[in-house]
Amino acid sequence: MDEIHSKNGKTQEIQKLIKLSHVAKDRTHSPYSQFRVGAALLCSDGTVFTGCNVENASYGLTICAERTAVVKAVSEGHRDYTAIAISSDLKNNFIVPCGACRQVLAEFGTHIEVYMTRPDLTYHKMTVGELLPLCFTPDQLTREKIAVVSGQNPEGSTVSEIPKLIKSNGLEAEELLSGEQ
Repeated sequence: MDEIHSKNGKTQEIQKLIKLSHVAKDRTHSPYSQFRVGAALLCSDGTVFTGCNVENASYGLTICAERTAVVKAVSEGHRDYTAIAISSDLKNNFIVPCGACRQVLAEFGTHIEVYMTRPDLTYHKMTVGELLPLCFTPDQLTREKIAVVSGQNPEGSTVSEIPKLIKSNGLEAEELLSGEQ
């Protein structure tokens, strides 16, 4: 765990996954950043889905390589993953997934191994849970919640009573809204 591995220390399966992520990197559409990223996602049944980053002139619509691989896998009926390899052109640094990609991977399990690589095929391995501690996962949606009645806040007060509550706590609504306290 959290170790850097050389090409010689990899299992054949992981070595193949890493190589596939580097092949996927060659397919990127990254004319704006020139930052090429590839990913290869290993499903529990051995199927591999690759992905690359696809940029857009409207930057917010760009999709990362890791999410591309996940979207491809889900669209083909695969939702159980064991590992993902990520590659880039960073010569002396391991590529790491962005926060959005970490959260998307966490949707499918914090146990997923993430192989962050360099062009020389060395890698640093961590799990999604290690990369995104205290992440929001689907099980949190099923945890016990407080009862909320429509039109009321959790304490049972209606929205129109909130200024009275604020005043009873020593603040005027105008002060609260203006930031003066």
